[in-house]
Amino acid sequence: MKLTIYKIDGKSSGKKADLNDSIFAIEPNETVLYEDVRRILANKRQGTAKTKERSEVRGGGRKAYKQKGTGMARRGSIRSPLLKGGGTVFGPKPRTYSIKLTKKAKRLARKSALSLKASAESIMVIEDFTFESPKTKQVSDILTALELNGKKVMILTADTDMNVYKSTRNIPGVSVFEAYKPTTYEIMNADVVLFQKSAIPVLESTFEQKVEEEAA
Repeated sequence: MKLTIYKIDGKSSGKKADLNDSIFAIEPNETVLYEDVRRILANKRQGTAKTKERSEVRGGGRKAYKQKGTGMARRGSIRSPLLKGGGTVFGPKPRTYSIKLTKKAKRLARKSALSLKASAESIMVIEDFTFESPKTKQVSDILTALELNGKKVMILTADTDMNVYKSTRNIPGVSVFEAYKPTTYEIMNADVVLFQKSAIPVLESTFEQKVEEEAA
């Protein structure tokens, strides 16, 4: 797959970027894609919600009132779930929501996400750029030139570039990652994945390394 490489002024550079078809042009596996996104979101949950059952609520050591003659229901304890201030029935307890998925499935999910974005023409490639100092306007001008204003854009760089990262912090919906870092969820959550030219081989090499490790 070949994509046009754009310059920071939004015009075509006249060059093409060659994307690996085994990563960007596979048949997406929607089941694995769903499971990986579900895993990522579930693993973010803290699982610290807690309510008290009737055995944990303070009070209720004595019978609230006599058994007969009051005209009211018979109460053995004021900690009953039926009363205000009583215990909770089947309330949440601290637990882990984590879900596990094999490395092979997670890798397939990322490839499926990238292939879906490529088929939807939601992947763009731009020449490498950096700034001498953080400047939000510089990134804003680039997005305007590429007609990406108002969209959720994920910019992928080959290495850590703090000036580019800091320049995007105040732009809603825009994020910056090193090419090997984005998860399936982050790829799917973006409207457009904007690759710096040098970030493409970095991302592709991460998949190659995993295959070599498994073969070994």
